[in-house]
Amino acid sequence: MSGGARLGWLWALRVGLVAATRPGGGRSRVATMSSQSHWLTTEERNQVLYDLKAAGWSELSKRDAIYKEFNFKTFNQAFGFMTRIALQAEKMNHHPEWFNVYNKVQITLISHDCGGLTKRDVKLAQFIDKAAATV
Repeated sequence: MSGGARLGWLWALRVGLVAATRPGGGRSRVATMSSQSHWLTTEERNQVLYDLKAAGWSELSKRDAIYKEFNFKTFNQAFGFMTRIALQAEKMNHHPEWFNVYNKVQITLISHDCGGLTKRDVKLAQFIDKAAATV
């Protein structure tokens, strides 16, 4: 599937999830899955994006995701940081997209099952920032 087709499919899935969880929209299995991801209200979204941007996260509007790059002194510090995140992500059943080269770690957070940013992403971003501060 091409990148454009996949983005179109994700957008259609997201639109369908939102419609399915609205009053009168019925409760399908897909709607139940999205409710577990805890969509952000507009007010919550504005506040958390403000706070996350202040902490160095960037909004990826084309993907409805957030992104941050971390730099450490050594590869061991970067890998230890990633290990802490991996353990927490597994507990949350919410796994980041990331890329690592030597002392640099790039992280993108998105709830793939919803096709966008949710409370799970915010919670994991907050954990990631705390983990980075202790390296």
